[in-house]
Amino acid sequence: MLHSKPREDNYLHKGLRRQLVQTLREKGISDERVLAAIEAIPRHFFLDPAFERIAYEDRAFPINAGQTISQPYTVAYMSQLLDVKKYEKVLEIGTGSAYQACVLAELGAMVYTIERQKALYDFVGDFFFLKHYPNIKRFYGDGYIGLQSFAPFDKVIVTAAAPYVPPKLIEQLKPGGIAVIPVGDENGQKMLRISKDKEGNVTEEELGDFVFVPMLEGKNK
Repeated sequence: MLHSKPREDNYLHKGLRRQLVQTLREKGISDERVLAAIEAIPRHFFLDPAFERIAYEDRAFPINAGQTISQPYTVAYMSQLLDVKKYEKVLEIGTGSAYQACVLAELGAMVYTIERQKALYDFVGDFFFLKHYPNIKRFYGDGYIGLQSFAPFDKVIVTAAAPYVPPKLIEQLKPGGIAVIPVGDENGQKMLRISKDKEGNVTEEELGDFVFVPMLEGKNK
């Protein structure tokens, strides 16, 4: 999977990324900034070299600690829903491989990302590509609690299936902010876009069907 030493990103990889972007465009991703971020980031860096030839297929792959790197369409879709602006503070729950965090950072966000799996948190810490993104701050902790000491956040994104909307995450969302959270159980989830208005009132939109690994409470040593 992730490596401490740089890997090659050649014309073949870049061509495959262009094809992936075209696939995402055909599937309805219209935010050109999101598409440019997907094209800029070498997804094969986030996977074991054995997956290199298929790294740009639009599907999820397994990573460490029983987790997955999300399907590119899912990453692009959630990023588009967030409508990230440069210098916005974004709280991400579930660092995983850090691919989603890198997409958000490529969009210019200040990313605060929490991972509950200590082995995965440590493993990602050795990943050479993160040096490109000093605007990503990683934390080992419980995603249900969020990061109160760094709140409020302009945007919140959860990359695992929550059984309910964690109230602390919505509390840590700025008035005028947006949270994107897949909510449901192992049988599938609905993507929710939650908006908080200037008065602090919250509204929910229920969007497409997705399947994520479950969001668990606490920290896993």
